[in-house]
Amino acid sequence: MKKVGNHKSFSRIFFSLAFVLVTSLSAFSQDAAKGKELFNTNCAACHKLDAKATGPALRDVGSKYDKEWLYKWIKNSGELIKSGDAQAVKVFEENNKVPMTAFPQLSNEDIDNILAYTSEPAPAAPAVVPGAPVAGEATADSGVSNNVILGVLSLVMMMLVVMLFLVNNMLTKIASAKGLEVEQKDRSVLNLFRAYAKNQFLVLVSAVLLLLVSAYFAYGWMMQIGVDQGYEPVQPIHYSHRIHAGENGIDCKYCHSAARVGKHSNIPSLNVCMNCHKNISEVAETTATEEHSKAFYDGEIAKLYDAVGWDKSLQKYTGKTKPVKWVRIHNLPDHVYFNHSQHVTVAGVECQTCHGPVEEMEIMKQHAPLTMGWCINCHRETNVKVEDNAYYKKIHEELSKKYGVSQLTAAQMGGLECGKCHY
Repeated sequence: MKKVGNHKSFSRIFFSLAFVLVTSLSAFSQDAAKGKELFNTNCAACHKLDAKATGPALRDVGSKYDKEWLYKWIKNSGELIKSGDAQAVKVFEENNKVPMTAFPQLSNEDIDNILAYTSEPAPAAPAVVPGAPVAGEATADSGVSNNVILGVLSLVMMMLVVMLFLVNNMLTKIASAKGLEVEQKDRSVLNLFRAYAKNQFLVLVSAVLLLLVSAYFAYGWMMQIGVDQGYEPVQPIHYSHRIHAGENGIDCKYCHSAARVGKHSNIPSLNVCMNCHKNISEVAETTATEEHSKAFYDGEIAKLYDAVGWDKSLQKYTGKTKPVKWVRIHNLPDHVYFNHSQHVTVAGVECQTCHGPVEEMEIMKQHAPLTMGWCINCHRETNVKVEDNAYYKKIHEELSKKYGVSQLTAAQMGGLECGKCHY
């Protein structure tokens, strides 16, 4: 009998095709993952997937140009332009003639992986549900309202007053029914004042207490003059130290570079901000908090662009700048000398010692009181850093023998002398 077909051969073909399909999808996913890593390492400084930066947006760039041409362009665009390639010259002129960095170290396989990553479809925007809370906005508290609690407490107090009034009336009626006479005492304010005035000892004690209490509060009030601990002004452009110093780990001295070498710690120029924000025009979705949404942070970056005169669409400066009137937070009296470089570079004091956990602050504030007593306590408690510090080595050895200690504090090194801070 002639066989029509073999069901085993069909099953083998089916499973073979399925295996090839799964393997291909897995390989594509792996290539896209490698491509994302390569993109972030080599391309993200100048390119974004869905927005123009220094260079054009690269979403689906593999379908716009021939792959062999892309290999040459990515490895050495300058050489391709010099050769007179029409496509290369056109792309160069369309992007303000900004030269592209050559990447000869990338293999064709690496470029294929990057193209696989850029070919992934753009993520769909999340649908907005009517009535749902917007990201970045604080939701209403679902707990019991404070007004309800205060209302209940007020009602209880009123009930207690009424009950005391009723009890007093009842006791008065019981006394009257039994023929008891309730003595009515004269408790007028005038009689109480007369009795107080006749007691000279009580008047003397009261006067002394009044003077002591007044002096205590007057001294406390005067000692707070010029002390701005907790001062947290709103700045013209919102700058989050939590994002920059905390999440991104930017060193304090990258922006405040003068603190390493000078007396004053400088306010960074906007050019320092543009070193990064020339290519970072928006924040990630994960940056948003309950207090500040992504749109809020993006708007503050737009304020920076407006101040420096940066045209995001054309990727160039317009020449129209605006001054930013920053509000000063830390301010010492004119008769106080403080040198940042001596503390930061020579002594190796961390910025957080005086300025607090800056990396956690959304809005910068004055953490320490910065009073004379606060500085003196720090000098008494802080040991002098001698390791890798030839500046203090010789004097440390001499004073250590004098005081009979192995480790000197700043106070023992002369940190309490008046002339150190006032001259």
